[in-house]
Amino acid sequence: MSFRLADNAIGELEDIVRRYPQASGALLPTLHLVQREVGHIPEEAIEFVAQKLGLSPARVYGVVTFYPVFRLRPPPRHLIRVCSTLSCRLMGAQKVVELAREKLDAAGVDRSTAEVEEVDCLACCGMGPVMMMDGELHQNLTPKRIEQIIERLRLSTVDGHGD
Repeated sequence: MSFRLADNAIGELEDIVRRYPQASGALLPTLHLVQREVGHIPEEAIEFVAQKLGLSPARVYGVVTFYPVFRLRPPPRHLIRVCSTLSCRLMGAQKVVELAREKLDAAGVDRSTAEVEEVDCLACCGMGPVMMMDGELHQNLTPKRIEQIIERLRLSTVDGHGD
């Protein structure tokens, strides 16, 4: 199976490459483009990007696996991101991760439907611990608030409105 971007994305890729004196400088913006278009960076896309930029697939793979923002597999329908920087850790971020996973399991939410991941920063250091679910930021988390958020997610997946 070969990888292909839509024609408008190919035009955008060409614009990106033109902005950099060395094609390798275009690697991160190109990976962001691929992930935006596809939702993740499949193995075929790594080969595609390597060929387009004149880089080795190993170098592209190394960059994809180094940065946590890039995904090698499709994201779940619901993504819960918990800030794990120092200030949020001091405010209980690890407990948020554990509790969110526990509540997902207890609510019977399939892991292919929802995933909890730790991220470096959600830019709310004074409101920790924080998490983002499907792009919605939740600050000053308590066990009760986490339970309410997960219950809302469970209900949205049960009634079909969680897409």
